[in-house]
Amino acid sequence: MQTMTELLDQTENGLLECKVCFEKYNQQKKRRPRNLPCGHVMCLECVTSLAHPRSFKLECPFCRRACKSSETSDCLPLLHLMEILSSSTNNALVSGRTIGTGEDMSTPASRILSFHLSFGGWGILINPTGTAVCQRSGCVAVAHDGKKRIKLFTFNGSCVQQFGERGQAGNDIRYPIDVAVTLDGHIVVTDSGERSVKVFDFNGRGKLVISQSFCLPWGLDTTPQNDIIMTDSEAGTLYRLTADFKKGELKEVKRLYSNLCTPKKVAVSWTSGAIGVIEHLMAKGPSYGSTRVKIFTADMQLISQVDTFGLNLVFPSKIFANAITFSREGHIIVTDGYNQAVFCLGKPEEFPVCKPIITQGLSYPLALTYTEDSYLIVLDGGDHSLKVYSAS
Repeated sequence: MQTMTELLDQTENGLLECKVCFEKYNQQKKRRPRNLPCGHVMCLECVTSLAHPRSFKLECPFCRRACKSSETSDCLPLLHLMEILSSSTNNALVSGRTIGTGEDMSTPASRILSFHLSFGGWGILINPTGTAVCQRSGCVAVAHDGKKRIKLFTFNGSCVQQFGERGQAGNDIRYPIDVAVTLDGHIVVTDSGERSVKVFDFNGRGKLVISQSFCLPWGLDTTPQNDIIMTDSEAGTLYRLTADFKKGELKEVKRLYSNLCTPKKVAVSWTSGAIGVIEHLMAKGPSYGSTRVKIFTADMQLISQVDTFGLNLVFPSKIFANAITFSREGHIIVTDGYNQAVFCLGKPEEFPVCKPIITQGLSYPLALTYTEDSYLIVLDGGDHSLKVYSAS
């Protein structure tokens, strides 16, 4: 035990502090460890301070090799090491200490989650945009910008199927935005390149193309009735698509709600049928404009809504929600790409309660989904990977 304690102390002092300013690394923007092209590491604050204000060039203080601040990148080994070393802290939080609100954290969805595993990575996934779980097979579907636009993984990260090569007749996908999986195992994709929704079977054979004069189809999710809920970001509209996916027959395209402000990600609760939508209120503004989370009943009655300013009233940091899902208990879960975190906003009737459940180890979370046995899968666009978390 004494040896392990000494090893941890040496690790924290030798590896987990910046050798320029001697501040400890952390997951926050200023103190995130950054790799220089020469292989040396320093925190982002020091990179910014050393870079020329106009040319953004700097010299490594250890070997004097020149580079630009844009050529630096997150030091993933150190970030992963910090995540491992913080697991004991996370376990203490899980045991009952409240975060931010002083409320009970007895339900799994509102606890601090523990990192379980990750898979994918650059080269396997390229600029991924959406993910979904097939409840029938347990496979994880991912939409990305690789040669084969859709990849299907087993839960341990083995790729079992891929399809959707651009220009290939029968299963062409140009620019996938989001993906959903129906109850009978069909893969549904929003293709912004052709402004359509495309349906494939598990083997990648095209079954149905739905266009219906959509402006920019974006977010997708499946209902307990095996319908598809879809947002049209440009039109500001929410649709329900009903089809016989096995036969490839479209039955109905119903407009559920209009006058939304740039709606993107959407989620459906399998507990109550509630629908959650994320609106982007400043789509043409800065990278992190204000966002708003809207929650509707299954029959599209607005339950409640909260934007970035409203969340800032119940949580000390601004939250810019960019993806949404519901836990198996019906809690609203959102990702925050700006703070590299995942938050639980409570159930619709208590919304918004704001509790962070993942605070470390994420670069840019942009999609998330739950498995049948309540593992949370987060799609991290920063390092092109899927990260799996559990409540135990």
